[in-house]
Amino acid sequence: MEKQYVGIDLHRRRSVIVRKDSAGTARETVQIDNGAQALAEVVARAGESPEVVLEATYGWYWAADVLAEMGASVHLAHPLGNNWGNRRVKNDERDAADLVDLLRLGRLAESYIAPPELRELRELVRHRAKLVALRSGLKAQVHAVLAKEGLGVPEANLFAAKGRSFLASAGLGNAYRRRVSSLLELIEHFDAEVSHFEELVSEGLDEHPGYRGAQEVPGVGPVLAAIFVAEIGDVSRFAGPERLCSWAGLTPRHRESDTTVHRGHITKQGSRLVRWAAVEAVGRQRGATVVAVHHHRVAERRGRPIGRVAAARKLLTLVYYGLRDGHVRCLAQAG
Repeated sequence: MEKQYVGIDLHRRRSVIVRKDSAGTARETVQIDNGAQALAEVVARAGESPEVVLEATYGWYWAADVLAEMGASVHLAHPLGNNWGNRRVKNDERDAADLVDLLRLGRLAESYIAPPELRELRELVRHRAKLVALRSGLKAQVHAVLAKEGLGVPEANLFAAKGRSFLASAGLGNAYRRRVSSLLELIEHFDAEVSHFEELVSEGLDEHPGYRGAQEVPGVGPVLAAIFVAEIGDVSRFAGPERLCSWAGLTPRHRESDTTVHRGHITKQGSRLVRWAAVEAVGRQRGATVVAVHHHRVAERRGRPIGRVAAARKLLTLVYYGLRDGHVRCLAQAG
């Protein structure tokens, strides 16, 4: 049986599946209610080891796992990397058919399919990041309540011991006091949850050489190292650190036509969490580290924002070697 290609336009409840042969002739178009059995039954009609493509959209994990268990060659279409064109008609069937054609013609821009164990690690790391963001929102509300009562904040950290003492003795109205007390209780709960998930992540990465190697980079501690390991995954899929920086969205846009070349702001099309971790680590430099020196040198010529991004690329380059080799040789030689 000749090789067949399958495109899946995956949605939350239902999906459209289009099957074609290598010549592009449509063999079947069917809509299913989402479920492992229904998906497997339709794709099985494509024969052994079909080429299957679905878009990296909401909730794709289960479908990729079902297809992999069937022996299909699974491809994950990058949502931004494929040029869909300006179509007059857009529907689920056309989307699935276009995915098939891009795959069949070798023009599909693909996303990385992380293995199940890496996806589980990402869930823990991303959940911790969400908890921290929610906790920051609660802390901002406490500051907002104090501002409504015209109270200045004498402590740098309002939620440390001295800051808590100030909050306990602050002259707040009854409603404002109740709200602050509620927020402080919630913050304590979030503190416990954040610590719990940090422990879970640390336990899962305790023997990971790249996790230890990334922490050799100045400014990168256990939390940021876990983000790099979970979000980047198999670093060997990048030919070099410059590819990793491009994937992370830390390189400028490039538009070229004939003799005209335009280079703009960074693309910001990769992992938002990796970009945040790289910039955060730049801000944690202490002393004349290789990253700090690069930061100041570029900032003097191009300004602080560009210097910070350049330093983030430098740091991510060091992280690349830490993940790949388990240590950063240039830092060891410098020491």
